[in-house]
Amino acid sequence: MSPRSPWLKFLDETSKIVTAVTVLICLYTRSAGVIYFAAGGLACVLSAKIVKNTIRQQRPLHGRKTTYGMPSTHASGCTFFAVSVLLGSLYLPLHSSLHPLAVFAPLVVVPWAGMIVLSRVWLCYHTWPQIGGGVCLGVCFASLWFKIWVEDIGGMRTRGRQTEMLVNSFL
Repeated sequence: MSPRSPWLKFLDETSKIVTAVTVLICLYTRSAGVIYFAAGGLACVLSAKIVKNTIRQQRPLHGRKTTYGMPSTHASGCTFFAVSVLLGSLYLPLHSSLHPLAVFAPLVVVPWAGMIVLSRVWLCYHTWPQIGGGVCLGVCFASLWFKIWVEDIGGMRTRGRQTEMLVNSFL
């Protein structure tokens, strides 16, 4: 795939698109759970940046980026959202503000995230191991973030559903 193709140009701008869609969904649903998972996405990307600056692995030589490459922050963030949407649609009730067809969101989000991850190599921004590291970080971070929302972790009562009901009582 040519780095100049319209599809790759679109995928290159997805961080702006994903951020805008996330903000719009937070505003539309006014859901504590959606805001919690959006914050998790941000925490995942910031964690990837910390790991990236610790590992300090160079990007591909023919790429245009000058920062470090391992792990890919795009891969970790997109994977976090894809896994979160998938887990949410499988294990959580659909938010009352969403259309019933929203249960099929993973059919769009997961392939889209996969294309974004792959585009990082196609655009020469990352190597395969760098996006692999980002995907692993995203899966682990999303799984832990989801578990904290739905379960009691180490005796700490997280009360995700109670938080959601409390927020709904004010709306």
